[in-house]
Amino acid sequence: MELFVFVAAALMALVGSVGVVMRNNPVHAAMSLVLTLFGVAVLFVQQGAHFLAAVQIIVYAGAIVVLFLFVIMLLGVDRAENLRIEPLAGQRAVAGAAGAAMVGLLTAAVLTSESAVLEDGKGLSATTLDSPDANIRQLAESIFGDNVFAFEITSVLLLVAVVGTVILARRLPKQPEAAA
Repeated sequence: MELFVFVAAALMALVGSVGVVMRNNPVHAAMSLVLTLFGVAVLFVQQGAHFLAAVQIIVYAGAIVVLFLFVIMLLGVDRAENLRIEPLAGQRAVAGAAGAAMVGLLTAAVLTSESAVLEDGKGLSATTLDSPDANIRQLAESIFGDNVFAFEITSVLLLVAVVGTVILARRLPKQPEAAA
C-alpha cells in the first residue's frame, strides 16, 4: 500500500511539474502547480511530517498559488499593452532604488539574525524534547537560525516568480503589416 501511495504522489508531482512548464495558459499552469504541491504534501504525510504537509497545503497551494492567480487575473491576460509607453514617468528609477533598499535591508537582516537569535547564549534549543512545542521550536531554529539565508533566498525566488508571472502575462501589441 505504501508503494502505491508513493507512486501515485510521485506521478502527481511529476505530471503537475511538467504541466507547469508546458502549459501556454498561465491559469492552467498555476493549476498544474497546485497538483504538484498536493503531490509533495502527500509525500510529506507518508513520511510522517504532518505539520509540513499542512504548511505545504495552506501556505503554498493556498496562499502562493492564489497570489499567482490574483496577479494573472489582475493583469488581464486577454488584453494587449504597449510596453514602450511608460504610464508613470520615472517609475523605473524609483523601482530600482526601492529594490536596492530592499536588498540592503535583506543583507542587514541576514547578517544580524544569528546574533539576535543567540543573544542569551542558549538560542531556541533550550527547549527539552519532552515539551509540547519542541518540534515547532526545532523547526523554527532550523529555518530562522541555521538556514536563514536559504529561507530568505526562497522568499526572493518567490518574488521573482511573481515578477516573471507579470512579465509573461503581458503581451506585445500586434504590429500593423506594411502595405505592399
